[in-house]
Amino acid sequence: MDVVLDTIGGDTQRRSWQVLKRGGVLVSIVGPPSAEEAARHGVRVESFGANASPTQLAEIAKLVDAGSLKPIVDVVLPLSEARRAHEMSERGHGRGKIVLNV
Repeated sequence: MDVVLDTIGGDTQRRSWQVLKRGGVLVSIVGPPSAEEAARHGVRVESFGANASPTQLAEIAKLVDAGSLKPIVDVVLPLSEARRAHEMSERGHGRGKIVLNV
């Protein structure tokens, strides 16, 4: 592969090194990949993240309230099942967000 976009991390990221060709790039949204591991495999690494400001979050809330933006929710769990939610997230649970009901 020329590029791997890692959205999970952990074991998934560790397996990603094996599928990248020399000169490829591993991009992670869950944390910076190891520069040492990248050098060992002859690939580049990048990390990508975003921080929303209160103004941006308020605008997103308006879009949701207006029905213009519809989040996809896979499952809603009580806060007492936060551990299960985290495990589901690590496994790549499927499509949609995991929501904890507080």
